[in-house]
Amino acid sequence: MNPELPDRVEDRRAQLAGIVPANLKDADVSDAWARAIWSLISEPGDGVAGHLVAALGAEEALREIRSQASARRGPRSLALTAGLKRWLPRLNDIAVEGMFRTARFARLRLVTPENADWPRGLTDLGAHAPLVLWVRGAGVALSSGGPRVALVGARASSAYGELVAADLAADLVDRGVCVVSGAAFGIDGAAHRAALGMGGATVAVLAGGVDRPYPSRHSELIARIADHGAVIGEVAPGGAPTKSRFLERNRVIAAMSDATVVVEAGWRSGSLNTAGHAAALGRPLGAVPGPITSATSAGCHRMLREFDATCVTSAADIIELTGWETQPTRRAAADGEDERAIAGETTRTNEPRRADSSMDANTSVLNALGARARRSSDEIARRAGLVTAQVEAQLGLFELEGLVVREDGGWRRAAARPERG
Repeated sequence: MNPELPDRVEDRRAQLAGIVPANLKDADVSDAWARAIWSLISEPGDGVAGHLVAALGAEEALREIRSQASARRGPRSLALTAGLKRWLPRLNDIAVEGMFRTARFARLRLVTPENADWPRGLTDLGAHAPLVLWVRGAGVALSSGGPRVALVGARASSAYGELVAADLAADLVDRGVCVVSGAAFGIDGAAHRAALGMGGATVAVLAGGVDRPYPSRHSELIARIADHGAVIGEVAPGGAPTKSRFLERNRVIAAMSDATVVVEAGWRSGSLNTAGHAAALGRPLGAVPGPITSATSAGCHRMLREFDATCVTSAADIIELTGWETQPTRRAAADGEDERAIAGETTRTNEPRRADSSMDANTSVLNALGARARRSSDEIARRAGLVTAQVEAQLGLFELEGLVVREDGGWRRAAARPERG
């Protein structure tokens, strides 16, 4: 049955009341309305949805899948057929109206790629870029246009890791840098708190709907971030955080940041996933060293050894890593740092390196693989939003590098290499 959704722009504008500016043009209203619905029916990083919206526009792409829902037969690609199976069960007027009602109640804003608040760098994700962002808070940190650094790390962090994260965050915001993280326990929370404590800008990227703080014990922290910075996410309001959404959330943190620094991480920490996205996007990547006996620093040491990350011991190292020019702040001068800086302002002298499209594809293929479950080339291609021939060629290279294993006609990730003694 064809879902009943409003076709009149007046009805769409009514659903978006309080969520987008009242003076939006009709065409922009329809685009924002359609993108909001895509955030409800598609998962983050869905390359098939991304390609469809890029080719047809958000509204026309939505109209296309609605027509496909009522069509008994017709030419469909395998990717589109699989996409329809994912999207259509979520596409109904009750769910759509509930999404907009929740957004109004939570006082959320909808930001599209055409909006001035759209974070630069997200377009580097190509077809896997967010189709829309839901924002809680004034979003001053999004519209400032200043440099951003992602500070991420282990949830089960040590006192050493939290101290380093707080010190780096404080020094960075004192230089006018916005701190980006995921509002999780451990390193993320320490970085956000330090940034807020210095009166600086910070952005939290959530894996679920931004109307439901996660973790719940960080509700107060997330509210403070919304008051002084921004809390953002690409999942529709009410959406629950899931394992896959956490992994996809990491690509947003890496893409919207001019550099990513892992403060503390175990050998298989999820922070390494963020680091992988940053490396694939060509962003500067740093890691903070720790005691060689500490399991919570094993991932950082692995990055220094295998990811070609830069050793970071201070905010000055991050500034040098990114190529920004600064002038001393009061805090930096008091600590005896280099005198190249000025009071709270940081200027970028070079734009962040753009991602090579093949590097984006490599990350998409790896993310589409399972550690235990074997998946066919076609399934991996659907998950990655790529053509099968491209995926098979990349899988062959990964097999030579020992990153994947071919078993019974399928593929899976290779077991992680044991930690060196």
